[in-house]
Amino acid sequence: MLTIMGRSSTGFCDGVNRRSFLRIGTLAAGATAMSLADVMRADAAQAAAGAPRRHKSVINIFLAGGPPHQDMWDLKPDAPAEIRGEFKPIATKVPGIQIGEVFPRIANIMDRCAIIRTVVGAAGGHDAWQCMTGWPPRELQFLGGRPSIGAVAAKVQGPVDPSVPPFVGLANRTQHVPWSDPGSFGFLGPAYGCFKPEGPGLGDMQLAGITRERLDDRQGLLRSFDRMRREMDNSGMMDGVDAFTQQAFGVLTGSKLLEALDISREDPRVRERYGDGKPYKYQYDGAPTANDQLLIARRLVEAGVRCVTLSYGRWDSHGQNFDLVRDHGTKLDQCFSALVEDLEERGMLDDVTVIAWGEFGRTPKINEGAGRDHWPNVSCAIMAGGGMQVGQVIGATNRLGEFAQNRPVHFQEVIATLYHNLGIDPSSKPLVDQAGRPQRLVEGDIIHELV
Repeated sequence: MLTIMGRSSTGFCDGVNRRSFLRIGTLAAGATAMSLADVMRADAAQAAAGAPRRHKSVINIFLAGGPPHQDMWDLKPDAPAEIRGEFKPIATKVPGIQIGEVFPRIANIMDRCAIIRTVVGAAGGHDAWQCMTGWPPRELQFLGGRPSIGAVAAKVQGPVDPSVPPFVGLANRTQHVPWSDPGSFGFLGPAYGCFKPEGPGLGDMQLAGITRERLDDRQGLLRSFDRMRREMDNSGMMDGVDAFTQQAFGVLTGSKLLEALDISREDPRVRERYGDGKPYKYQYDGAPTANDQLLIARRLVEAGVRCVTLSYGRWDSHGQNFDLVRDHGTKLDQCFSALVEDLEERGMLDDVTVIAWGEFGRTPKINEGAGRDHWPNVSCAIMAGGGMQVGQVIGATNRLGEFAQNRPVHFQEVIATLYHNLGIDPSSKPLVDQAGRPQRLVEGDIIHELV
């Protein structure tokens, strides 16, 4: 963890004992197993090899609960009333593509998006597992399960910046816990799990006598480290520390990660553009419609994070489906379109893949409570960025939205495409599990229509 000053019965005047010193620079549980000194060594090796510093990222927006595909991206205006529901399709910027009426802003950027109307292979559980890994939850469960995209990126690619974790999960814990799963480290082990800003990790990123409000006070930080260095030097301990560990001290005087998490630093006009998603309605045991998390996600990838996951809303609409979609959909329309336009204006859109999707779709037939029930047969996804061939719809369901009529796209194909966009070949050398056996990242191929 990034704990620097901890309670100790013995040690230096600032409360650092020798054991604590050896832990300095390790990111909070799930950021990475390496200390900052280890990262510095890897960073130096990368620089020596002439590797480019530009990086690819994924922002994975989990629409927890199962969003209704036929009320969002795959409307059925010619179906009977008990199927088509209350919404009408609207034209988009791409001729021939129509989406639901609550998404006018996304309709205006459809030339920068791609819709998949035939996502198949859902296991049917109320969890984020397949949207994070592509695999059913029980795969390799005895070894910890399959690792998520973020964990694989942390393992295979490591950090872009030694002071910024490669994998960040923004979802706060929900009452139905599986809806806030940021993506498991699986058989790779906890060393490659995500950094959770709202968890204990953020509290560990503190210096003795330096509050979060004073993190911008570089002089105060430097004085704190100078005091530590003097004590180390006097003890002779620094003589046994290599140059990379000494560099790690310098990294810790920065606050790049904390600055990325602090949206109060953002231009008010940009914050207004994303909105905050309030008031939070229909949340129950799920996630809030926290629009500002998409802004934080953009700030994080800009700072060097490779994979950001978040849980947006609670789409389990067994009742009041149309009221829920008006609320959640309108808010998603604002923040998703703002994110895509923001990334484009910053020259980042080709390097960042954005996806919004859920664990399954919902029943074609509307129930007696004006809701739609679980429907694992088919669901949808919307994607943007990543240098993909956008401005298109992939796949088509039948007239009632019951099943994929042509071009079914498996969860694994979507995940394979996200790996590809990150710069990781999904068919490359397998990862080795804890039993020493090679394991492929996914079994599906990439979506060739997109890449």
